[in-house]
Amino acid sequence: MRAFNISERLIDPRSPDRRPRRAAYALPTIFTAGNIFLGFLSIMKAFQGAMMASSGAYGYNPHFEAAAIMIGVAVFLDGLDGRIARMTNTTSDFGREMDSLADSVSFGLAPAVLAFVWGFQFVDGNWQGLLEEHIHRAGYFFTFLFLLCGAARLARFNVQKNPIPKNPGRPDRKYFVGLPIPAAAGLVAAVVYAAGSAPLRLWPLSICWLATLALLSYLMVSTWRYRSFKDLNLASPRSPLTVILYGAFIYLIWNYSHPVLLAMAITYVGSGIVIRIGGIVRRRFRHGSVEPRHA
Repeated sequence: MRAFNISERLIDPRSPDRRPRRAAYALPTIFTAGNIFLGFLSIMKAFQGAMMASSGAYGYNPHFEAAAIMIGVAVFLDGLDGRIARMTNTTSDFGREMDSLADSVSFGLAPAVLAFVWGFQFVDGNWQGLLEEHIHRAGYFFTFLFLLCGAARLARFNVQKNPIPKNPGRPDRKYFVGLPIPAAAGLVAAVVYAAGSAPLRLWPLSICWLATLALLSYLMVSTWRYRSFKDLNLASPRSPLTVILYGAFIYLIWNYSHPVLLAMAITYVGSGIVIRIGGIVRRRFRHGSVEPRHA
């Protein structure tokens, strides 16, 4: 039986150089447009959540929860548009630039707005409001820093052809240089979603949130490596064990989405830190094991 090849089915038979049909180029663009739409809706929901909390409703906020979910779905769509473009052989400079602009909205501006209104705007300060004022100012700075570093991460990704990360990994695997901005936005959304979407009120938690945003900002512009998973072939045959694991994974997300999604986001963000620390330890151990030469 002949294997299904989507790129072959989309080739224009009238094209002498076997180009895809014009309609094929719309497939990844649809996912990119959905990405922008979800980012826009997330910003609107964050505004609605801020207005709801301003009325004194500091408990569960469905608007903050919806904003976090939309960012998470946008992360999923962002992973699909590039993969579909490669599968259909419809990659283009226009699509690449369009994808970056969409990412700057959905994974830069939207999570920055959500991070501020959820983590800093409604903090209950003391000391005659001085602490609250300083937390607000720091919140403005670090959320802007998150947006700025995310934009720099996207610009570097577009101009670099074959970037080499620090502590290079296995040659048969593909890596990102620095934390991808969708992963950083996914962690912001996962934290808000797992926290019950109630805005932070205690200033120590807001300080921890400042540190989290600062860490994500640094990781995005760093040269540490993160697994890209672009080398995984979804069209290849799967073993029965893999199908069982996929089914169990879907079940856990469906029934325990709060802790599972948070654990996934933390694991991926922390993987680059662990790999970097492991590389430093291995190099020091290797250099320390070399005996000095005597004259």
